[in-house]
Amino acid sequence: MNLHGIVRGAITSVNPDVWATIRVSTGYTTLPSGRQQPQYENVDVKIQVQALTYTDLMKLDGLNIQGVRRAIYAYGFYAGVIRDRARGGDLVTFADGVVPEGQVWLIAQELEVWPDWVKFVITLQNGE
Repeated sequence: MNLHGIVRGAITSVNPDVWATIRVSTGYTTLPSGRQQPQYENVDVKIQVQALTYTDLMKLDGLNIQGVRRAIYAYGFYAGVIRDRARGGDLVTFADGVVPEGQVWLIAQELEVWPDWVKFVITLQNGE
């Protein structure tokens, strides 16, 4: 049973979904210099942006993750670093007209993973 789908209408009436592009990590290639070049596949999705809850903040405090952060709910699966699959963190960029426009956010941690949706924390990056 998808409880998130049941309450989604009530949530979006108060806090509408926004469009974003998630650059899903597909691994990397190695340049002739030996430097690893990340590879991404762009996926356009509607996401729900919310503030972090107290419990979320406590989880992140234990990981010592600092910076500007937000919680995101999205259908599908998006991830931070998965070392055994040689994947880096997925990147989120909000669509035009959505504040903060053009900023790049890194998926730092998954907080909830369900069969058809995920809640994760994004952290603002200074660049790509």
